[in-house]
Amino acid sequence: MSLTALAWLFTAGVLLHNLEEALYLPAWSMQATRWYRPVPTPVFRFAAGALSLGFVAVTLAATFSAAGSVAAYLMAGYALAMLLNVLMPHVLATIALRRYMPATATAVLLNLPLGLLYLRQALAERLIDPQVFRWAGPLVVVGLLLALPALFALGRRVCRIGYGSTSAHGG
Repeated sequence: MSLTALAWLFTAGVLLHNLEEALYLPAWSMQATRWYRPVPTPVFRFAAGALSLGFVAVTLAATFSAAGSVAAYLMAGYALAMLLNVLMPHVLATIALRRYMPATATAVLLNLPLGLLYLRQALAERLIDPQVFRWAGPLVVVGLLLALPALFALGRRVCRIGYGSTSAHGG
């Protein structure tokens, strides 16, 4: 399979994962306060939608970019972030709480194998350099982690205007 096809297949898996989270994670977060800060449904959906659109843009840019491009490292870094996301919080929370954390199935069945395949093939085809990826991959992960609170804050502002409320189960 071509790297481009694999990138889009991985992106489809991530979008399904984000959809599962958007549908079920806000309600789950209300009972899992030890593991996850409760987040209002419309706010979480705003953030998940923004991340999803951003990832589609990254995939599109990576599709048309040369080896070693910023887009190539953003795509690979996003794959690394999604691989880490399989373990923490999804698998660990499901085991610790003895209760399914939403999107664990899509994380394990889609993001894990497709993310690993994408990274392996990107390295094999020299789309990314392993030495650069050692620092660029974690940098993308940190960037995504820092983007979440900002997206939640922006989502709270947007939802207050668009929804008239930020209730936990609204929207």
